[in-house]
Amino acid sequence: MSEKAERAKQFHAQGYGCAQAVLAAFAPDFGLSEEVALKISTGFGSGMGRMCEMCGALTGAYMVIGLKYGKVKTDGTKYGIYTETTYRLVSEIAQRFAERNGTTQCRDLLEHDLSDPEQRAEIVELGYFNTRCGKYILDSVELLEDMLGNDDIAIIEN
Repeated sequence: MSEKAERAKQFHAQGYGCAQAVLAAFAPDFGLSEEVALKISTGFGSGMGRMCEMCGALTGAYMVIGLKYGKVKTDGTKYGIYTETTYRLVSEIAQRFAERNGTTQCRDLLEHDLSDPEQRAEIVELGYFNTRCGKYILDSVELLEDMLGNDDIAIIEN
């Protein structure tokens, strides 16, 4: 297991959400403090604030992609090369995650509605936050490491 995967696993074991675990594991590489990373990513857990939408581990990965490739200067256009590159990589990692797990949606990954307290309690009882979510965190980290370690990523124009 890679150092980043181990860090993400530790964050999750300490009680942090999926998005928090992924973003915080990569934050130091981009000059982002652990505290700020954990705060920024808090609302993305449980499929975006318990709405069971996009997997939190995957949204954490999207934030890491933004830290690496995101647009910080504008040429006056809405998009531009850094936005286009970031969007392409977010789409690519989502596709690769879905190929591994069948979907990117929290409700489908967990087969429960986290906004329902009874279903959330069942998830805890079944251990899904540890088993399933743990896998999705590790998948996201692995996919990110593969993507970020690829020196052939081209900054593309629209």
